Amino acid sequence: MTTTGETNTAPPTSRYRLAGHWREARPEQELKVLSPVDGSAVGSVHEFTVAEVDEVFAAARRARGAWAARPLTERTGLLHRFADLLAQNADPIARVLTMEIAKPCNDAKDEVVRSADYIRHTAEDALRLVGETQFSDAFPGQARNKLAIAHRVPVGTVLAIPPFNYPVNLAVSKIAPALATGNAVVLKPPSHGALSALMMCELAYQVGIPPTVLQAVTGRGSRIGDHLVTHAGVDLITFTGSSGTGTALARKAGMVPLLLELGGKDPAIVLDDADVEAAAADIVSGAFAYSGQRCTAVKRVLVTRVVADDLVAAIVRRTARLTVGDPRDNARITPLVDPEAAAEAERMTKDAEAAGAVVVHGGGREGNLMRPTVVDHVTEDMDLAWVEPFAPVLPVIRVGSAAEAVRLANRSEYGLQAAVFTCDIDMAIQLAARLDVGTVQVNGRTARGPDHFPFLGTKASGMGTQGVRPSIEAMTRVKSLVVNLREKDLGGRT
Repeated sequence: MTTTGETNTAPPTSRYRLAGHWREARPEQELKVLSPVDGSAVGSVHEFTVAEVDEVFAAARRARGAWAARPLTERTGLLHRFADLLAQNADPIARVLTMEIAKPCNDAKDEVVRSADYIRHTAEDALRLVGETQFSDAFPGQARNKLAIAHRVPVGTVLAIPPFNYPVNLAVSKIAPALATGNAVVLKPPSHGALSALMMCELAYQVGIPPTVLQAVTGRGSRIGDHLVTHAGVDLITFTGSSGTGTALARKAGMVPLLLELGGKDPAIVLDDADVEAAAADIVSGAFAYSGQRCTAVKRVLVTRVVADDLVAAIVRRTARLTVGDPRDNARITPLVDPEAAAEAERMTKDAEAAGAVVVHGGGREGNLMRPTVVDHVTEDMDLAWVEPFAPVLPVIRVGSAAEAVRLANRSEYGLQAAVFTCDIDMAIQLAARLDVGTVQVNGRTARGPDHFPFLGTKASGMGTQGVRPSIEAMTRVKSLVVNLREKDLGGRT
C-alpha cells in the first residue's frame, strides 16, 4: 500500500535482479535483514554468488557504451526524474530505513529528501563539465602546429560501496556522479540498509535508467567482498566504511583508482574565549546525532582548563535532555546496528573510568542500546582518547593550551575533520593551518555537508576528494585529442 504520489518500490523477496532480469530466488540464498530496533525480520535479500557477480560485471561492460553514448542532457534528464520519484517516495523508504538501521524516522526521511537534492545538483553540475584547449607553442622550442583538446570521459564501471549509516544518501553520492558522466555502476549495499537501497534502485529503473547500467549486488562482504574489489571489470572503487576495511581494500585493489571515505576521531577544540553554551550545543549535536554512528561525529573534546568545568557542565545539561529509545518515536539515541560496537564502547568507558577518568553522564548499556555517555578527565594513555567508538560516547580531554590541543589532535591516526571554537578569528585560522585534517569547522560542529562542499580526509581517514564537482571529476578521466596542423595557403590576400 502506498501514499499519494508514491510508487510500489519494494522488490519482491522471492525474486532478485541479475544482469537486468528478474530471477527466482532460492530460500537457501536469501539473507534475512533483522532490525536492530526489535530483532524482527524487516525483509530478506538475495546472497549473490561469485558466478553471479561475474554476470553482473559482464552486463555492465555490455551496457556502458550505449549509456555513455546517450546525450548528456538525456542522462541528466533521467537523473532529475529519478530525484523527483525518490522525493515522492521518501515516506515508504524512510519507514524501511528506520527499521533496518534504527535511524530516527524524521532523520530517515531527511536522508531520502537530501539524496534527491544531491541527484538534482549533480545533474546540473554535470552539464557544466568542460575541457580545455592549448596550442603547442606555449612550450619552449615548439611551433604553433599542434592543438590539444582535453576533455573528460567516463572511467567505465564504478564499484560503489556505501555504509550502513547512510545507505541511501551515501549510495546516491556515488551513483549520481557516476551515471551522469556515462559510467555503469555496480552497487554493493550494506547488509543493514540493503532493502532501502534496493527500493531506491527500483525507482531509478522506473524512470528509464537501464537495470544493466545500475546493478545492485547483495550479500555478505565476507563471501563476495574480495571478488568484487579485485574483479577485472572494476575501473574505479568508491567506498565508505572503516579504516581497517578501507586499508585492506586498497591493498587488494592494486592499480584501480580509489575514493575512500574512512574513519575519524574528530576533535572539537574549545579555547578560553569560546562561547561555551554555543560550543556545548554544537558538540552535543555533533557527538550524539544518530547515536554517534557517523564518521564525522565529534569523537573527543579538547578543552582548555580555564573553561573546562563550564563546558562540561553545559554538555551534561544538554546531553541529559536527549531522548533514548525507539527510533519510530523519534528518540535521539537509538539502538546501535552493531551489538559489538556497543559492547566495545562500554568496555572503553569502563577501562577509562578504572584508569581515573570520570563518567559524568550515562555509561549504561542495555543490549545494543548505549546511553549517551560523557567521560571527563580522559588522558592520553586511555583507548578512549584514540580509538573511534561508533557509539554515543564522548571523551573530554583537558589541555593547557591551544598548542597542546593541536598536538593531541594531530597525534591521531585519523584526519577527517576538526572543529575549533573561539571568538578570535586570527587564532582559528592559525589553528586550522596546523591541523592535519581534511576540513576544519570554525565555531560549528564537524559535519559532511552541504553536499556540494569538498569532503576529504588525511592519513587513515581516506583517499581522494568527494562532493558533487570533485566526485564528478573523480569518476571521469582526461582524454586528450591532438590535432596536427599543417600550414595552408589560403590563396589571395588576407
